[in-house]
Amino acid sequence: MDNSQRLRREPPPFRPVEVARSEPLSPYLRRMTLSGRELEGFDIGLAASSVRLLLPCGDEYLEVPTWNGNEFLLADGQRPTIRTVTPVRFDANRLEVDVEVVLHGQGPLSQWATSAKPGARVAVSGPGRGYDIDQDALSFLIAGDESAIPAIRTIIPALPEAADVQVIIEVRAGEGIVELPTRPDLDIAWHEQGADAPRDQLLRSIRETNSDPTTQYWVAGEAAAVQRIRKYLFNDKNVERSAAVVRGYWKLNRSSGPTRPKGPTAQQGSVGEV
Repeated sequence: MDNSQRLRREPPPFRPVEVARSEPLSPYLRRMTLSGRELEGFDIGLAASSVRLLLPCGDEYLEVPTWNGNEFLLADGQRPTIRTVTPVRFDANRLEVDVEVVLHGQGPLSQWATSAKPGARVAVSGPGRGYDIDQDALSFLIAGDESAIPAIRTIIPALPEAADVQVIIEVRAGEGIVELPTRPDLDIAWHEQGADAPRDQLLRSIRETNSDPTTQYWVAGEAAAVQRIRKYLFNDKNVERSAAVVRGYWKLNRSSGPTRPKGPTAQQGSVGEV
């Protein structure tokens, strides 16, 4: 059997849900609360996990696709519009899950998040893999661009209580700064992109950060940018590969807006390493 015919493990099934409410967190980030009886028994998994979000067709009709052994397809053979986002909260009593969407350009996900009204139908599948945190570590550096903010929101409270934590986030402008969880020994540095090439500020900030040899790293953002960070950590700084998780969440200059690189778990935001 050649690679094109190799079957992949079937992902969790899609659970139809509805938009319960939405809330702008910044001009660039919107929280969507999804609810429905199909969320019974749902679990968002580890910190920085992911869920597939199935968007409706242009006429708002939601067709749940079928897994063909390699990908999800609609009845007419077309690929559905699937994006992957980070679940930041699940309420088992109210059967609600919150996801946060980065607004960028005219991509399908951004358009849906800005226009979806309560009652709009979507579906979720997941969770995908998350961040398996070393609970014995005493130093962490967490970094990313705006696409990583939802994941960082879930990582901060999941880190060991005794650890020192540095967080570095690059945003397009100061309006992109949002409230994050707090904890003792937490240092958060926000950086505006400004005139820099996108995500260059993030690498520069990581280079300028003092970190000891025991530091654990989690970095996510634009694929090319985090690839440069990955090379810096592993080749220049000689960080052990087991001590760093570096993930590409989206690619710059795609016509559909920011979408995460394809990988083993999903389309937009497989949260796969690059």
